[in-house]
Amino acid sequence: MVDQRNVDALLTARLLGERLDEMHRPLMRRMFQDRRVCATLGGTLSDEAVDRALRWNLDHWDRHGFGIWVFFSRETSEFVGRAGLRRVELAGQQEIELAYALMPEFWGQGLATEMSREILRAGFEDLRLSSVLCYTLTTNQASQNVMHKLGFTFERTGDHADLPHVFYRLTRDQWDAGTGA
Repeated sequence: MVDQRNVDALLTARLLGERLDEMHRPLMRRMFQDRRVCATLGGTLSDEAVDRALRWNLDHWDRHGFGIWVFFSRETSEFVGRAGLRRVELAGQQEIELAYALMPEFWGQGLATEMSREILRAGFEDLRLSSVLCYTLTTNQASQNVMHKLGFTFERTGDHADLPHVFYRLTRDQWDAGTGA
């Protein structure tokens, strides 16, 4: 059983992450209706689609004891983005996905790496996950750079949501050996 007190809130040098909640609906709508953010996420979402995704992610927390966190600047309290761990089925296999997205004004500052590093720490050390998969469009070099910085290793290319993606993996053994984040 997961001790959720260990993972409901995350803290990094510059960010405060809190468990996704209904009160974050306006932030999720703003994020997933921004064309720049959604250019690599399959396109913008309607209010209804954001609400369905929010419900799915809230249910995920209830079922699994982990999920998506919403991150804010510790200095200014501004909404920075969302990131987290989710159970997904890919190519017929159950996987744990590391997902992250930032608001454009925070791109290029190392924040995706910072929030993901703390999420991986929680995943491997608190949740005792054995493996985490991360994937993005083949053209999303910025996201691939984050994966490399975190110690993920290239696994394969393939289609996801009918688009070409690259898939990277980080294992607990790699994390424990210090080759991850």
